[in-house]
Amino acid sequence: MNALTTETPVLQPAPAGSGGRARSLAADAWHDLRRSKIFWAALVIIAAVLLMAAWPSLFTSADPHDCVLGRKHAGPTGSAIFGYDFQGCDVYAKTVYGARYSIVVGVFSTLIAGVIGLTVGLAAGFFGGWLDALLSRFVDVMLGIPFLLGAIVLAKRLSSDPQSNGVLAVIVTLGVLGWTTAARVMRSSVLQAKNQDYVAAARMLGAGSARLIFRHILPNSMAPYVVVLTILLGINIASEATLSFLGIGLKGDAVSWGISISEATGYVRVAAGPLIWPSVFLAATVLAFIMLGDAVRDAFDPKLR
Repeated sequence: MNALTTETPVLQPAPAGSGGRARSLAADAWHDLRRSKIFWAALVIIAAVLLMAAWPSLFTSADPHDCVLGRKHAGPTGSAIFGYDFQGCDVYAKTVYGARYSIVVGVFSTLIAGVIGLTVGLAAGFFGGWLDALLSRFVDVMLGIPFLLGAIVLAKRLSSDPQSNGVLAVIVTLGVLGWTTAARVMRSSVLQAKNQDYVAAARMLGAGSARLIFRHILPNSMAPYVVVLTILLGINIASEATLSFLGIGLKGDAVSWGISISEATGYVRVAAGPLIWPSVFLAATVLAFIMLGDAVRDAFDPKLR
């Protein structure tokens, strides 16, 4: 029987020292996560980045748009600990404020991809038959499109308005193109869950499709799906930086790690700081989300215990 069922949960044997009380799979997973250094390291980095995105004024009082050419490539000072870029902008302020757009794009594009992947995967896995074949072939077609090429074409088309900063275009682009893996994982989880005994029992008792899906199958299929979305969030943050680096993503007055890296590339021999610091923050953020997803996957997958 599926260990995550909400109706008749399977309890894991209590470990030594637990007083003989049995634990659910979720409690057992949390017990493993609490002892994982990778999980806590990723959580600390993500919490810091989220705080930076929500309240950048807690980290710096400088304005990232306050640029003075007289400070061009000046070294670190007490008020600008990362120095200044080629326009005389505070690199530290731009790095801190760059987290906001990266998190916004990453979260909302992941939500769009999550909704699409959930709908397609759930429908294909539960109903099967010709609908499963049709949706599976559609997923194969989407996977056949080179992601970067498709993102460049779609983002450029959606951001044709010169007054737009490109945030909405990048969100839609990454959401529309990034749902395929999530759909496959959801389909696989649904196929496994719907063959369990508790689903068969509920069907024999007269439960309709809606009750089977939302009461029995979906709750027991979400754990691997959430893990995939966590990793996808990190990938979308990196994808936004890539598009912005290429000049297709964010633009205008938007402050982005990708834009900062792109602007500093031509001056790396003169001043490496404006290139290094946004790259470090971007790499740490993406790695933190991927590590968090891996840690949660390892904790919830019984085969890895």
